[in-house]
Amino acid sequence: MSPTPYKIKKLTQEEFPKSLLEIPQVPEKLFVAGELPDPTQFYYLAVVGSRKYTNYGREACERIITGLAGYPIVIVSGLAMGIDGIAHRSALDAGLLTIAIPGSGLEPAVIYPRTNFNLAQEILENGGALLSEFEPDLHAAPWTFPQRNHIMAGITQGTLVIEAEEKSGTLITARMALDYNRNVFTVPGPIFSATSKGTNGLLRQGATPITCAKDLLEEIGFIEQTFGDPEQQGNKLDLTLFSPEEQVVLLLLDEPREREEIISSLDTPLTEILSILMILEIKGIIRERMGKIERVK
Repeated sequence: MSPTPYKIKKLTQEEFPKSLLEIPQVPEKLFVAGELPDPTQFYYLAVVGSRKYTNYGREACERIITGLAGYPIVIVSGLAMGIDGIAHRSALDAGLLTIAIPGSGLEPAVIYPRTNFNLAQEILENGGALLSEFEPDLHAAPWTFPQRNHIMAGITQGTLVIEAEEKSGTLITARMALDYNRNVFTVPGPIFSATSKGTNGLLRQGATPITCAKDLLEEIGFIEQTFGDPEQQGNKLDLTLFSPEEQVVLLLLDEPREREEIISSLDTPLTEILSILMILEIKGIIRERMGKIERVK
């Protein structure tokens, strides 16, 4: 079955999003399928991460984006396998608009990866857009992926990195976002996980840690920050008081879970997980009840 056609429009420079006119390397051309949401009415958030994602990365991506439902946020990603595709899918499921910026032209015959072509069509059917600076018939090549990252970093006001290895193309987008004076957010990960070396490195460089949708909504100004006010804080758990490994477990325990589910969700040695659970239980932070582990606070 041949791909379903859709209209591709070449934008005039007057039609370029203003944010892309502010970066050092203004694209010479821009092609779009669908309609770009009005950037004066929406916060454009890039969500990027590893193709070799873990269960932890997938769940973090899904939960954070699901928590953004109802807010004027557009999820921007690269249509790639892994976290990119999960970000687009999560946005669609949450009723958010999403923009895909693939490492290829936009013609149906060359959209890459082919396995995500149906996802690209679904993005268009739900009011989102496909965007590229490449000629519509250009096939993806090794150089096109880092090239397209400057569009992703430039068009967005912030970039959220879910998982990234120490030497990852994902970090190119994060570095460009920093160069363009955009916000860079990242999800902390286990120190033993290869897919968290890049994200934890970004934290050392000053990226803002994001542990839930509320963190992100506070940082971009959609809800009021409540830290420092005991009346508003109530019994909210301050994750900064815990080690990165403990934070990862506590994030998973936003609802009670069976021990086996926790173990299968983390890319961490079994002995390490059991040790963390024991320490948190000794501290009185978690408890096991009715076959499930839950946070006490």
